[in-house]
Amino acid sequence: MGKIAVLTNDLQGDVVYLTPERTAVIADAQPHYTAFLDEMRRRGHTVYHLQLINLPDDPNANRKADGTLPLQRGTEGAEILPAFLSDGDVVVEKNKDSGFYETEMHGLLQAAGVDTVVVTGLQTQICVQTTAADAFFRGYNVWVPSDCVVSDNPADRDRSLTWLSGYCATVADSSEILETLDTKGELPRRIVKTLP
Repeated sequence: MGKIAVLTNDLQGDVVYLTPERTAVIADAQPHYTAFLDEMRRRGHTVYHLQLINLPDDPNANRKADGTLPLQRGTEGAEILPAFLSDGDVVVEKNKDSGFYETEMHGLLQAAGVDTVVVTGLQTQICVQTTAADAFFRGYNVWVPSDCVVSDNPADRDRSLTWLSGYCATVADSSEILETLDTKGELPRRIVKTLP
């Protein structure tokens, strides 16, 4: 049996505080989200924070109204929000939506013996979904806690959770994930068969 890792996506000031709607959904989710992270740490599972850093020459990077590029390495807005960080957590830089695209994530997880990832964060329909799919493509057992992923638009979040559940991940709320860990000692792998 391999290890479990929790992956967060984009818990950074420039992302969280981009719109009032996003700030509000993170504020609503934060108490149980941070409690879930603490419970996973208490059970001995490492939390990996995927930190989005925009590259200056990326034509697809969203710019602010004044044309400046947010999420620059070394800026306060690019830092992981302290409320979600703890000693022993690992921060992994990414330059695109997926935490596995041209990053060291897969190598770090393999070196740690991880075979199951719990993917959290925002936005559900972008970074969470692409990270979960890329984890699945690399053979990981993927779980997504439905109450630890957020989107500005609830319909986008719900549509993404339906897609994830129907394709590459087990979707459950965080309390069910913790209960499964405590009763079974693992997060069972969902049997998924891809088309030939």
